[in-house]
Amino acid sequence: MKILYAEDDLETAEYVRAGLAQQGYSVDVVHDGKHALGQATMQDYDLYIFDRMMPSLDGLSVVKSLRAAKDLTPAIFLTGMGSVDDRVGGLKSGADDYLVKPFSMAELIARIEVITRRPAMQVEQTELMLGGLQVKLLSHEVFRSGEKIDLQPREYALLVFLMERAERVQTKTMILEAVWNINFDPKTSVVETHISRLRAKLDKPFGTNNIQTVHGSGYLFKP
Repeated sequence: MKILYAEDDLETAEYVRAGLAQQGYSVDVVHDGKHALGQATMQDYDLYIFDRMMPSLDGLSVVKSLRAAKDLTPAIFLTGMGSVDDRVGGLKSGADDYLVKPFSMAELIARIEVITRRPAMQVEQTELMLGGLQVKLLSHEVFRSGEKIDLQPREYALLVFLMERAERVQTKTMILEAVWNINFDPKTSVVETHISRLRAKLDKPFGTNNIQTVHGSGYLFKP
């Protein structure tokens, strides 16, 4: 696990870095908020640990900026600011946990383990854009080159299923289970029929070939 740790007190910074390194964590240490924000922007981390009071940019502002940029990496405040208002403010800024100094290294490690076991927060996806196609997931509208294309509900569901798995072959069985909720082979050509309809509406009029057949395997959406 890779951790970004921001702390302006050099002694505390080294104590925490060494303690986390002993647990097998890879830790990058910076000493002010500006560098913390820059480092988080340039590299991928599994966890942030920030002091609140730092030079150039306080920890609260760093976390707010990261959340505004849709960075949902878990974050812990490790700080001497321990009032109820301080804790509430830290959590409302987007932090996942708040630990007050003086602290136990064992408790910090335990909190890290708890946070990193949580499912990652997901930003709701509202549209798909692939191969010149735009699919609005909330309104179920489909466009190509600005032209709206009317699809039946099963056609729409099949298109979304293929686009979300672009460039990965989907077998007839997989499609039947996902789109029709059929867990056996009904010995019908319903999948082939709907693939043909999608091609007639989405590919042929525009001279494209996004929906492809992989003979002997299934179908895929190729952007």
